[in-house]
Amino acid sequence: RLHATDVTSSSFRLLWPKLLSQENGYYTLEYAPTAEPARKRTQQVSGAHTSLVLSGLAPETTYEVALIPESNVHYFPPQTTRVTTLAEEISPVQVLISESGPRSFHVSWAPVLDSVLSYQVLYGPLPGNSVRVLEVDGRHNGTVVEHLAPNTTYLVTVTAIYRSGKEKSLSAKACTQEGERG
Repeated sequence: RLHATDVTSSSFRLLWPKLLSQENGYYTLEYAPTAEPARKRTQQVSGAHTSLVLSGLAPETTYEVALIPESNVHYFPPQTTRVTTLAEEISPVQVLISESGPRSFHVSWAPVLDSVLSYQVLYGPLPGNSVRVLEVDGRHNGTVVEHLAPNTTYLVTVTAIYRSGKEKSLSAKACTQEGERG
């Protein structure tokens, strides 16, 4: 059965069983957005292949895909599948700093996206270039940053690391409270 894996906002990989060999035919691959069949594209693929990456696709679009084995030996029915690309990868839209104390603060971000594998939270005092990194699982939308200096401004950068390998970042400033006197 023809099916897709590694789906992103602009590409997917098609996999199919080995029906042909290089000697006895080739495949014609046809694909088009379900909503616009007239935009059909066609590609020829050697009979030796059992997978192919289609790229340059529109995000959040369902494609009808047909793989037609062109054999001079046997008749094979066309294999069809329907694949929907992911939503466009968008960067974190807001970074919020809250629960600020002398030695810690809470960083949260939105939105949380399925296409994000993990977040990296980089933080360091301003001015300065000592930066520390926290890795946060992609399912979470916040973390606590600890062991900070009191009464200091920090630059916090949240980087979303997408399954596709792309990265997008957004920064915010945070101030710790003054420490206890005495």
